[in-house]
Amino acid sequence: MKHIILVLFFLIPLTSICQPTISFTFDDGNTSNQGNFKFEDWNDMILSTLDSANLKAIFFVKTRGMSSDKGKYLLESWDKRGHKIANHTHSHPFFNSNDINAEDFTNELLKADDLIKNYKNYVKLFRFPYLKEGNSQTEIDSIRQILKDNGYRNGYVTIDASDWYIDSRLRKRLKENAQADINDFKAFYLEHLFDRANYYEQLSFELTGRHISHTLLLHHNLAAALFLDDLIAMFKSKGWNIISADEAYKDPIFKQIPHHAGESLIWALAKDSGKYEGLLRYPAEDSRYEKKRMNELGL
Repeated sequence: MKHIILVLFFLIPLTSICQPTISFTFDDGNTSNQGNFKFEDWNDMILSTLDSANLKAIFFVKTRGMSSDKGKYLLESWDKRGHKIANHTHSHPFFNSNDINAEDFTNELLKADDLIKNYKNYVKLFRFPYLKEGNSQTEIDSIRQILKDNGYRNGYVTIDASDWYIDSRLRKRLKENAQADINDFKAFYLEHLFDRANYYEQLSFELTGRHISHTLLLHHNLAAALFLDDLIAMFKSKGWNIISADEAYKDPIFKQIPHHAGESLIWALAKDSGKYEGLLRYPAEDSRYEKKRMNELGL
């Protein structure tokens, strides 16, 4: 009987996941004081929360300003705690602009690469600013080839959201009143991120017939510093498995290259399928979708 059990175990596909699964990735990199918190303190709040949860993230860094003392401190703090350091361009341009071309992309990629490549946990993953990959198929193909020629892979997002917008309104409130009660902001943040996670989980399950290892896009900001521990607890309480981001990128879903570039990888694959016309909003995530409700809630 023992031998039969072992055989059956090894027949289970290694990619099989039995529950919704998520990982955390962070974009940009901010070295300013936020609310009542010094930069070093709120940055450490994020790192300490990840440490407590025994999770490793991937930090997609916009490198402008990162050669300063504070910038070096930021990158070293994430690198020393074992988080991967990845490329998010130097100046965070909008690649769907008519003023940006493939040559500009190369310059942005390599300038950022020069600054991060000597960190111990440097990894050749690239994330497009605003998740925009170019304004024509020719440009998209050229940019994808540049990534490949330089040994980079696309650091795809599967769960996109508007955490940055919630953060902007949170900071505005704290600037107006440093002692403001922010519990309603926390509640909205958790509700919003769980809603978007469920949306992309359902969509990915319909597309693939399985649970995938998701990568959630968060930003390096005060909202993450204040609410990440609650976010982790919420996902666990809802039955989600949380894994480190480098493990998530081993999922075969990330080997797919969608024809429709930009937005979440899941959005792009759904667009490719032709089955969701009229159901996929564009842009997939934006402040316009959250503004009215936050106004109504007084946030």
